Amino acid sequence: MSALRILAPLVVGLLVLGGWEWGVRHYEIAPYLLPGPLLIARTIWTDWATLAPSLWVTMRITFMALGLAAGLGLLLAILFAQSRVIEMSLFPYAVVLQVTPIVAIAPLIIIWADNLTVALLICAWIVAFFPILSNTTQGLRSVDPNLRDLFRLYGASRWQVLRRLQLPSALPFFLAGLRISGGLSLIGAIVAEFVAGTGGASSGLASRILEAGYQLQIPRMFAALVLVSVFGILIFGALTLLQHLLLRRWHQG
Repeated sequence: MSALRILAPLVVGLLVLGGWEWGVRHYEIAPYLLPGPLLIARTIWTDWATLAPSLWVTMRITFMALGLAAGLGLLLAILFAQSRVIEMSLFPYAVVLQVTPIVAIAPLIIIWADNLTVALLICAWIVAFFPILSNTTQGLRSVDPNLRDLFRLYGASRWQVLRRLQLPSALPFFLAGLRISGGLSLIGAIVAEFVAGTGGASSGLASRILEAGYQLQIPRMFAALVLVSVFGILIFGALTLLQHLLLRRWHQG
C-alpha cells in the first residue's frame, strides 16, 4: 500500500506530462503560447543563474514569515488559553486580519514599511498567522477535563498544567496549523511581491514571473512557476514528515 501511494500519483503525473509534451509537439503550439515540459526543464537549467537568487529570496521570506507566525501564534494561543478576557478582546482582530484580502492591504503595508523586505514579511505573516493561532488555541482548550481535574487534585500550578498537560495535548493541533501555514506563507510572499512589482537581482520568483510575462519569455515564466510549486511541495512534505516524526507514537493514525 505504501508503494502504491507513491507510484499512483507518479504514474498520473508522468502521463499528464507526456500528454502535455505530445500535445505541444503534435499541434505545433508556439513556445510563447504554451511551452512543453522538456522546454521548461531546459529553461530551468539554462536560466538557473537568474532563477536561483530569486528562489532564495522567496525561500527566505517564506521561512521567516512561517517562523514568525509559529512563534507569535503559539504565544498568543497560550495567552488566550490562560485568559478568556484576553481571547475575547484580541481574537476578533485576528479574524479581521484573516478575512481581509492580502491583495487589498498589501499596497498600504508596502507604503508604510520603510523596507521592502519587511513589507513582504508582514504580508506573508498575516496570511500564515491565523491557522496556527486558531488550531493551537483549540488544542489548548481541548484538554480532557478529567485529566485537568486530576492535575488540580494533586495541586498542580497553572504553569505545570500548561507545560505538562495542555501543551502536549495541543501538539497535534499546532502541527496541523503549521502544515497549513507553510503553504500560506509562500502564497503570501508571492502575492505581496506581485503587488509590490519589484525588480532587480534581489527580487523573488514573483518578480521573475512578472518580468518574463512582460518580455514574452513564457518558458522562463513557466520555469519560475514550477520552482514555486516545487518549493511549496517541499515545504508541505517537510512539515508532514515533522508531524509524522513527532506524532508517530501519539496514536495509531
